[in-house]
Amino acid sequence: MKKISIIILATIGLISCNKNNDKADGYGNFEATEITISSEANGKIEFLKVEEGDELKSQLQVGLVDTLQLHFAKQQLIASKSTISSKSANVISQKSVLNEQLKTAKLEKNRIRNMYSENAATKRQVDEIEGKVKVIEEQIKSVGTQNAPILNDLKSIDVQIARINDQIAKSKIINPINGTVLTKYAEPGEITAFGKPLYKIADISEMTLRIYVSETQLSKIKVGQNVSVKIDAEKDMKSYQGNISWIASSAEFTPKIIQTKEERVNLVYAVKVKVKNDGRLKIGMPAEMWIKY
Repeated sequence: MKKISIIILATIGLISCNKNNDKADGYGNFEATEITISSEANGKIEFLKVEEGDELKSQLQVGLVDTLQLHFAKQQLIASKSTISSKSANVISQKSVLNEQLKTAKLEKNRIRNMYSENAATKRQVDEIEGKVKVIEEQIKSVGTQNAPILNDLKSIDVQIARINDQIAKSKIINPINGTVLTKYAEPGEITAFGKPLYKIADISEMTLRIYVSETQLSKIKVGQNVSVKIDAEKDMKSYQGNISWIASSAEFTPKIIQTKEERVNLVYAVKVKVKNDGRLKIGMPAEMWIKY
């Protein structure tokens, strides 16, 4: 009888010991990088093709803010540029005529100089032709000066057109990442403004479990290590493979989300664990980390 009692007591002690050791190495909640997409333009939202739960591709146009006034302003600048360009063309034409005149005058100058060297022309004729060449050269310089402000005006208009093109491009609502729409803040037909939120999106194909471990647990984990992550299921715990992606370099007080006051005053280290999402993992969902699995 004594033998049986000892065996029973040993068995009970072993079971009790296993129960006490049956504890996760860390507890935390899933999170993901959430991005709020805001308007980069002012005006009425022509369309916004996003709904909560939609999975969107990166660089997909999902909406548009009205660009009609920008289009009109651009057309006005293009017309002004055409008018100014015609002035520049007129100046260039004048310069071309003067260059031809200068070319002819220089030929005449050389001819008269040769004649003067042979006593077939007078000094007065030489002075007159040289004066004529100088006058044409000054006219060419003057015409070139007239064209400079015209060219500056053209550059200014080009800058204004480029600015409007940029505003038109920013009126297109482009989704920046692959992800799932979490919240929608605006609807087509509403008036939006620069910086006003339109929707929130996050890539939840891979979730991050943020947990906190004590200093004594640090020696058991390292970046790149595979661990087991468990969530509550209908009947039992469901397991996922996780990978430790980051360990804090300094300690902090346990966050207030931890239940007891005693635990909150302990110094702990934050740890991030990456977990592939099969569709069941949600932002804010609690989970456990097990180092051995």
